[in-house]
Amino acid sequence: MNTIKQIVTLKQIAKAAISTAATLFLLLAISPNLLQANPLHASIAVDANTGEILHEMHADAIRYPASLTKMMTLYMLFEALQQRKLSLDSRMPVSMHAASMPSTNINLRAGETIAVRDAIAALIVRSANDVAAVVAETLGKTEANFARMMTDKARAMGMRATTFRNASGLPHSEQKTTARDLLTLSTRLMKDFPQNYHFFSTQSFTHKGITYNSHNRMLRNARGVDGLKTGFIRASGFNVATSAKRGDRRVIAVVMGGHTAAARDQYMSQLLDRSFSQGMPIPAIATNKGQIRPVPRQTNIARTAPQSTEVKSSAPSSPSGTAPVNQARVPAHPTKNAAVTSRNWEVQVGSYQAHEKAQAQAQAATRWIAGEVVVTEVKISNQKLYRARLVGLQENQARTGCQNLSRQRMECLVIRSQG
Repeated sequence: MNTIKQIVTLKQIAKAAISTAATLFLLLAISPNLLQANPLHASIAVDANTGEILHEMHADAIRYPASLTKMMTLYMLFEALQQRKLSLDSRMPVSMHAASMPSTNINLRAGETIAVRDAIAALIVRSANDVAAVVAETLGKTEANFARMMTDKARAMGMRATTFRNASGLPHSEQKTTARDLLTLSTRLMKDFPQNYHFFSTQSFTHKGITYNSHNRMLRNARGVDGLKTGFIRASGFNVATSAKRGDRRVIAVVMGGHTAAARDQYMSQLLDRSFSQGMPIPAIATNKGQIRPVPRQTNIARTAPQSTEVKSSAPSSPSGTAPVNQARVPAHPTKNAAVTSRNWEVQVGSYQAHEKAQAQAQAATRWIAGEVVVTEVKISNQKLYRARLVGLQENQARTGCQNLSRQRMECLVIRSQG
């Protein structure tokens, strides 16, 4: 009898497992966004010459900085050099705490010392956690106190959303930042310490006979890139802060939350190319691993007349009906307010397969942004899409409105019209 009961029980478990698997399969089939969304992504780019924001996506969303934290550690070290508290030849002692830091490191041992110039190279090239702790204890006595100093410095810079709890970026639930704050830090590193910025282009250094090569492949693979820093922890994804100069222009950008280093670098390379081109879009779609994949360049752009039907907000959809197509800049189009330079800002709220969905999303966004609804027809690889925008806005209206939309979990991008 017990055997029969066991068989019945096993059949029930198997049946339940099959039912659960079938349910999960249906959910995934119905909601492929669950596979394709990349919730860690955030990015922003600025023209360093003018201060104009060229692109932003989730730029104010809270993220983990990972090893981009070391840019603030370097800022504090550069400041100590500038104030003559240290020199490049000063030697900093290695404590037991510093020597115990996990990889990535350069295997420092307690009782040793390291020169400031070598520490700078180790932080930039190797992203060495043990060296970050050495700098922290040299400047702040303890790493915890140094983290408070870093946070105070961040606040003074206007990095209001940033809190540091260590000098390395190793995982800590309270160590938070935003892409916008990291852009501020990147900009200040260049502005405040022009004599030290060249360190960020270092691609290799040797310590104790071991040569370390930079994690930052952007230095080798992207035109004009001459710094800054990469970072990764599981909670943050792959991050990078980059500065590039082409001709007389310089663009500084931050990309966070890449699924892989290659995907992050690809997105950053495209972001830089389009930012230098100004009028070009920065299209991207999510792959099934959350990576950013470029969409072919747009052609045959034509404006369609907006509809006036009032409809409720609906979630964005892509050409396949799955993940939204996120596009950071759009080609300029004349609007009735184009002649008014104070109202040459737009907010884009997505691209859609159906005109009605684009119209609905734009109309829904008018609850938070008082702009003119414009739906633009775009052909991408012979596939028709409809881009939804609110136009004729002042800059403060566009930025405040986009922040309000982000709080409603609606995608939005602030764009400056070119026409």
